[in-house]
Amino acid sequence: MSVSTSVTARRMVAAALAAGAMIGSTAVSASAAEPRFERTHVAISRVQADAPGFNDRSSRSLNAEWVEITNTARRGVNLNGWTLSDKDGNRYTFRHYTLAGRSTVRIHTGYGRDTSRDLYQDRRNEVWDNRSDAATLKNDRGRFVDSVSWGRHHDRDHGRDDHRGHGDHRGHGDNHGHGDNHGHGDNHGGGHHGR
Repeated sequence: MSVSTSVTARRMVAAALAAGAMIGSTAVSASAAEPRFERTHVAISRVQADAPGFNDRSSRSLNAEWVEITNTARRGVNLNGWTLSDKDGNRYTFRHYTLAGRSTVRIHTGYGRDTSRDLYQDRRNEVWDNRSDAATLKNDRGRFVDSVSWGRHHDRDHGRDDHRGHGDHRGHGDNHGHGDNHGHGDNHGGGHHGR
């Protein structure tokens, strides 16, 4: 191999490596600009935004409005500090609650006694809009975990648009959690419904 061929080959290799480095740095920059999603086995599994029957703000009516969160992993997940919120910023914060592995917890809007399967936001007004809203779950660091939206403008939300159980008022499934201690809502008495 001649010296000029050797120099040309080295220049081509150097150019290829430089191009690869530039592409790699571009890919890193693009991924760094994307929102950070928390990888977890916890997700919103069902939503009952429109309580069946007459919405009279009674405990029965408010507690027929709920969101279910499911942990599909084998191990429990500590939800302390996690939040569940609607589009208007009404937020429920989980306090001292662990969602057992392969289980589901139902978060009701109204008042009640917290158990391992049912938590209560202790609100006096509806939260979830019947016609259009989104339920968003974030972890204790404020990172997005999951979102479910329904109604008009749901395509603008960053969550999945699959209407998981919207309007579904069936009872719990067979596989529910065993949490310890329970959550408390923020913004008590706030909220809206059926706008």
